[in-house]
Amino acid sequence: MEKVNVFLGGTCADSTWREELMPMLGEQVEAFNPVVPNWTPECQAVEDFHRQTDDVIVYVITPEGEGFYSFVEVTDDSNKRPESTVLCVLESANGKSFEGHTLKCVRKTAKLVAENGVMVFSDLQSLAAYLNTMSKGQININKNLIKK
Repeated sequence: MEKVNVFLGGTCADSTWREELMPMLGEQVEAFNPVVPNWTPECQAVEDFHRQTDDVIVYVITPEGEGFYSFVEVTDDSNKRPESTVLCVLESANGKSFEGHTLKCVRKTAKLVAENGVMVFSDLQSLAAYLNTMSKGQININKNLIKK
């Protein structure tokens, strides 16, 4: 079986979501983690390559992030390639939570990208289960709203 290549984009900082998600992925999923200890221009080139060529682009966004660039990227990809974009929003992670107006904006963004045809999840277990059902050449993306 040919592996499905999955780019793990989204919140970096000191977030642990990648370390939590990767052990949940089946052997048919080849995950690319762009986070490295020492960032170089070469690392950026490798990340850009994977973001453009991997079968599935996953964005996991948590309140640990300091900026909003991942929201820009997932919104852009939801317009350009919704069939291969997946979003997971963790409203709480490692003692931090989205609150108030920020939480409202996060939920509105998730709804907007879902309306573009992107799969949207609210927990890593559901995201992993979804990724584990994919097979190369038969990636089937259906509309889905955040499960509450």
